[in-house]
Amino acid sequence: MAKEDGRNEITLDTLVSTRELAIVLGLTTRRVQQLVQDGQFEPVKRGRFNLAKCVARYIEMKEEDVSSEEKERLEAELSIKKANAIMKVLEAKELQGKMHRSEDVAAMTEDLVYTIRGMLLALPGRLAIDVANTDDPAEAADLIRKEVYAIMEELSQYRYDPKKYEQRVRERRRWDIEEDGESDEGI
Repeated sequence: MAKEDGRNEITLDTLVSTRELAIVLGLTTRRVQQLVQDGQFEPVKRGRFNLAKCVARYIEMKEEDVSSEEKERLEAELSIKKANAIMKVLEAKELQGKMHRSEDVAAMTEDLVYTIRGMLLALPGRLAIDVANTDDPAEAADLIRKEVYAIMEELSQYRYDPKKYEQRVRERRRWDIEEDGESDEGI
């Protein structure tokens, strides 16, 4: 219906062409055609659309897009928060000595291996004179056995020292902080 001033009145039953719908929605005619193919817009008859229904459906589509993007953003934030919480728990356990990093365990094991190595390498020097002064091979074997047992006894007394581990963790953390500081300065 045309008004007195020559403009058309839009009603709930107003039909528009593909081109007119595209102009109203700020889309290309090709995009409107794609939305028809996707089943988002239903033509009333060939190339004619109910303007009110199409605008309402387009608004719903946009709200769905925004809500799905918002949902993805919230899920990503939640995932990051969970990861950070897990990291904090692991960090606290590490500082309490309840959990150890593999590199720290490897370093502590390496220390023990070097202790054993040192004891074994010192053995010939400690025994050389005593074994050379023996006349009986059985007596020499007994001297060597006693020293090996002494080393084994000393090693059996080796215990995990939480203070040594804590010191190693604190040193590593200082190194990590220093490395982070150096990399930040170069940026």
